[in-house]
Amino acid sequence: MSSTSKEGEVVCVTGGSGYIGSWLVRLLLHRGYTVHATVKDLKDEKETKHLEALEGAESRLRLFQIDLLDYDSIFAAVSGAAGVFHLASPCIVDQVTDPEKELLAPAIKGTNNVLTAAKELGVRRVVVTSSISAITPSRYWPADAVKNEDCWTDVEYCEQNGLWYPVSKTLAEKAAWEFAKEKGLDVVVVNPGTVMGPILPPTLNASMLMLLRLLQGCTDIYEDFFMGSVHVKDVALAHILVYENTSATGRHLCVEAISHYGDFAAMVAELYPKYNVPRLPKDTQPGLLRVKNASKKLMDLGFSIHSYGTNHQGFRGQFTEQWIYWYFLVALQCLAYFLVTFEPR
Repeated sequence: MSSTSKEGEVVCVTGGSGYIGSWLVRLLLHRGYTVHATVKDLKDEKETKHLEALEGAESRLRLFQIDLLDYDSIFAAVSGAAGVFHLASPCIVDQVTDPEKELLAPAIKGTNNVLTAAKELGVRRVVVTSSISAITPSRYWPADAVKNEDCWTDVEYCEQNGLWYPVSKTLAEKAAWEFAKEKGLDVVVVNPGTVMGPILPPTLNASMLMLLRLLQGCTDIYEDFFMGSVHVKDVALAHILVYENTSATGRHLCVEAISHYGDFAAMVAELYPKYNVPRLPKDTQPGLLRVKNASKKLMDLGFSIHSYGTNHQGFRGQFTEQWIYWYFLVALQCLAYFLVTFEPR
């Protein structure tokens, strides 16, 4: 158990079976917390089995099935918790056919439901997982200024261009701040970049799909989605830091460095020459100023961001040939599942 044990303190993690959520649950258990982790389906072993196998899970992990639009299910999961980490939100960067149903309603109403339950139950602090997608794209940000926590995504631009994921993250975060102000709830926010690193759940996630596509030769530059990468463990640790440190307030950008997707692609191409990684333009995010110490607010709280994204050896250590092989294997399994489940009509 961690030397900074939180034995006996109960926290709730919504989206506990997801990529970041699973790491957060793992680290919270390690610190001695009792964790209420939410999943979408208790009968789905792909959501539950890896969580139940975590050290400390047998005695200090409870799983709850919730629907973000069902307040009562959320209330049950939050009951008894001193703190809440709200991670659950759809992550779809590709085109969607029904933005309201697929992204906006669960993100915005789901956030309001979680915060309402937290307020009603006397939760001490809520950490909301937002995204760099609530910071960029931001066409009116000054061209000579480095993007930081003061920058907000241009919702109008995103709506006009069908960029519904940034819309969902931006409006959900703004709803959280409005709720906090009106109801007097203690809310802090983490805004992670593109999250990379080992995966605990046996499912595809958006960042894994981005890497797979790149290795397969995809030339997408994610112009409106990329602002830098960050290791998944750092993201989870950042959540714990802003929860435990009472001096943490507001938004917290969480990236190793502000960089372009072209930088990331060039590094991957150099590390894995046998894959069909395309040579992309260097400046794939027009107007985005590169900077190393972008997560200054977190660093001022004593946080140290690890160099996994732009440090070649660090990245190679996290994405070995075995990991790449596993990525492809999972992708093929998921593809086979979709081909069998969703027959053409």
